[in-house]
Parts: sequence; structure tokens; C-alpha cells
Amino acid sequence: MDEQKETLQRIVSTLANKNDEIHNFIDMLNHTIKNVQVNSSNVISELDEEFDGLYSILDEMKGSMANTIQQEEARKIQALQDQLSQCSDALESSEELLELAAQSLDIKDPVKFLQAARQIKDRVTMASAFRISLKPKVSDSMTHLMVDFALERRMLEAVKFLPVPKPPEIDLAACVVADNCITVSWKMPEEDSRIDHFVLEYRKTNFDGLPRVKDEQRWELIDYIKATEYTLSGLKFDTKYINIRVQACNKAVAGEYSDPVTLETKAFVFSLDSTSSHLNLKVEDTYVEWDPTGGKGQEKIKGKENKSSGAPSPKRTSIIARSSARGNRDHFTGESYTVLGDTAIESGQHYWEVRAQKDCKSYSVGVTYRNMGKFDQLGKTNSSWCIHINNWLQTTLSAKHNNKTKTLDIPVPDRIGVYCDFDGGQLAFYNGNSKQLLHTFRTKFTQPLLPGFMIWCGGLTVSTGLQVPSVLKMLQKSENGLSVSTSSLNNIA
Repeated sequence: MDEQKETLQRIVSTLANKNDEIHNFIDMLNHTIKNVQVNSSNVISELDEEFDGLYSILDEMKGSMANTIQQEEARKIQALQDQLSQCSDALESSEELLELAAQSLDIKDPVKFLQAARQIKDRVTMASAFRISLKPKVSDSMTHLMVDFALERRMLEAVKFLPVPKPPEIDLAACVVADNCITVSWKMPEEDSRIDHFVLEYRKTNFDGLPRVKDEQRWELIDYIKATEYTLSGLKFDTKYINIRVQACNKAVAGEYSDPVTLETKAFVFSLDSTSSHLNLKVEDTYVEWDPTGGKGQEKIKGKENKSSGAPSPKRTSIIARSSARGNRDHFTGESYTVLGDTAIESGQHYWEVRAQKDCKSYSVGVTYRNMGKFDQLGKTNSSWCIHINNWLQTTLSAKHNNKTKTLDIPVPDRIGVYCDFDGGQLAFYNGNSKQLLHTFRTKFTQPLLPGFMIWCGGLTVSTGLQVPSVLKMLQKSENGLSVSTSSLNNIA
């Protein structure tokens, strides 16, 4: 009976998952239908614009060519009219000479005849009729301005839709996820010289599988990528996976997107647990700030204004007053100005960073077991490990565990990286900028660990969703012989 019930429950679970997949696919199909309608309308509008542009160019070319023909016609006619006018003048002069010569033939006086003959001869020698060309300066042909659009017509008849680039193929084996960066590589299924650039889109998700239409973050776009590889950098891995797709574009059109790939983005993500924090700490997600009034500085008690001001000494803060003010919400009291992370580390390697405000006077960064008492301080129990920064009279950096302290002669960085290798029993602190090792604890962790923070005056910002930097993985191997173990701290006086 129990076995059949368990089998039936598995079947129900399988059917429910399958129904969820089908619903997701139906949503995707409906979304695709709408996109087809919208995109078809857009393409028709673009087609009209292209043909209108072509018509405009042809009309402009026709007008320009017709103007050229008209100018050539006017030039030739003017040249011929000029030549015609010259010929008319020459003909008129020639006819006058002809009439004069005919009249001279009737002169009987020899002397007068010779004189007239010489005058006519001189005038004939200078006559324009004998100096003008009787060949037209220009021809009547206009064939040099004729056009033959046979080639262009064939080209227009051969115009087809611009080939849409084929979807690229993402090379999953060549994709690299490291140091909060993702390097994506792809290739075209066949050589296409008309590809101008690529577009890459990525979207964070907590689902391993096909991208969903509903309940997903929007796609982030990287445009005008010229190469077939791109690195997304500076990412915060605050989801389990990331979807990536790529499309190829030529000068006029973008192709279909590639099949999306899903890459796993492992990282340690946590927030600060305000329900366990001290009354004098103001906690917001990944930021904690010292609040000397405990959030009650503006309240009036029994008609009298609370006139306390400034940052009271930790030793003067009333334990009873804080406890009564926040009741059961207080986890840490007394001088334990502590807030913990809300997510435990039970295995694996993890990394996060902490940045302190410039006016931060005293703070600790480390880890602890869950059994840390409400009066306990980081580094003063055998179940917590930390480094402590004191900025009061002079800046000091020290490592603390089991109420033992080791002063570290190292400059305090403005950003501290915390590396925890739970299975390897290693807790290391680094300069978050240069990745210089500050200190390493080595022990065997027997319980889940929680990130822990103590602060007095100032504020701390915690950066989570970070992968373990590759350089730290390499440094861990070379620094094993230089690390300070927990047992060595037990010998510190």
C-alpha cells in the first residue's frame, strides 16, 4: 500500500511538472504568435519605405537626366543658330558683290573697268563667304545621351528578400564561468561575409531548462559585438542560472536568436539577519550601521524627550533597557554588537567581501557556529573566528579565536575578502583589491557556519553573490605552509 502510494505520488509530481512545462510552452506559443503579427506589420512598413526610397531615387535620376538632355539640346541649337546667322550675313555680302560684279561688266571705259575690277577682287578676297565653314559645328545626333537600363532592369528583377542571417551556434564547451565573469563563444553554421555584428542577450533565472515567458527577469542586451566571443564581467550571481542567446545581424536585418543555453552561476548569496542583530545596529539587507540610539532616540518617554546624544560607550549601554525595548527580537545584547548572515555554510568553497565606512571605529568580520550566545563576541569563543580592526587611537589589525588574539603587522585594506573552505577546514582573509593574504585559520568545521559581523560606530557593506576568485584558488595551494593554524593561536598569551 505504502509503496503504491509513493509510486502514485511520483506520478502526480511528474504530471504536475509536465503540465507546468506545457503551460509554459503554450505561453511561449501565444507570445510568438503576437510577435509574428507585430513583426509582419513592421516588415511591410519597412518594405514600403524601401520602395518609396527607390522610387524617389529613380524620379530624381530621371529629372536629372532629362535636364541634361535639355541642356544639350539648347547648346546645339544655339551653336547652329550662331552658325546660321553667320552664313546669312556672308550670303548677303556675297550677293551684293555678285550684283556689283555684274554691273561692272557693263562698264565701257577701260580705266574705270580696271579700277572696278580691282575693287571687286579686293572685296572678294576679304569676303566672309570665303572664310566661313560650310560644315555644321554640331551634329543632330543625341544618341550619346540615350540610356540602356537592361542591366539595371535585370538587377531589379533579381531583387529578393535580403537573406536573413542564420542563428549562431553557442559553443557550450568553450563557455567559461569564473570570477563573476561569463565568457561566451559562438560560431556561424556556415560562412556569411555579410554579417556586420552580433547581439548577445542574457537573463538571470532560477530555472534549469528552457527560458520561461512568465515570472522571469527581462533580457539584458549587449549590442554591436564584432567578434564571436564576448565576456560579461562584474556580474552578481544572485540566481542559480543565467540564460544566454546570440543573434547575427547584417546591414539591414537581424537573424533569429540562437538556441538559448543555460549556465550555472554558483555563488554564496546571503543577507544580514535583522531579527538576530543587536538593538544598536540598523540592518538593511547587506548593510549594517551603528545606531547609538537603538532606533528610539526620537521617542518621548512619559512626556519627556530622550536627551541622550552621541555614541555611548559599549560598557555603559543598559542590557535590561535594550532587552525590554525590543523583547524577543533581540538576539545579541550587552557588548556583542553582532549581526549574522541568514544563510549557513554546510559545504563547499565560498567567498564574500566587506567594505567599512571611513569613520568606522571598530569592527570584526568572520564566521561562527549557530550556537553563539547573545552575550558572546566574535573571536572570543571556541566556535567563532574573525579578524578585528580597531581605528580608535591607532589602526590595528588582529586575528581572534577562542579569546586569543594575534596582532597582524599588515595595512588594513578598505575592502576585505573572506574565503571559507568548509570541507577543507580553512578560513582565510584577503585584501579585497590586491588579494594579498591577511590571515588564515585552519581547523575542522563540525557544524554549519554563519557569516558574522561586529561593529561599533560607522557602517559595513557586505558584497555577496561573488564567486571564489581564481587567483585565490591558486594562492591557497602555495600558502598552505605559511598559514597560521588555530592550534598556534592557542599558544598566544
